[in-house]
Amino acid sequence: MIRFDDAPRTRRRPNLTPMIDVVFLLLIFFMLASRFGVDRALPLSSTGGAGEYSGPPRLVELTPTGLSLNGVPVTADALAAALAPLMQSPNDAIILRARDGADLQALVAVMDRLGTAGLTRLVLVE
Repeated sequence: MIRFDDAPRTRRRPNLTPMIDVVFLLLIFFMLASRFGVDRALPLSSTGGAGEYSGPPRLVELTPTGLSLNGVPVTADALAAALAPLMQSPNDAIILRARDGADLQALVAVMDRLGTAGLTRLVLVE
């Protein structure tokens, strides 16, 4: 004769450990596969084939301490205005030189400011 116990069975809880492992693996996958930042191309001219340079000198030097235009210190906000009297057209070449210790992000910021001001021909030299 088969005897069935009338004692209540303990309720089994699902094991969540495999599901948590999968969630963490997916989280790591998406963290490694995603990109934080925007890549873009900066239009630059090399000094070798940039063509002829005409007009007054327009040398923008970036140092760790600041900016200078033709050796005269200038702020980043006033750079485009200081370049305006030296420009005959927006396509005139502007020479950018980052000195030792200059921050690359600061150089990109200067290039962005000049590009925003409509100055398109930037020549980057060492």
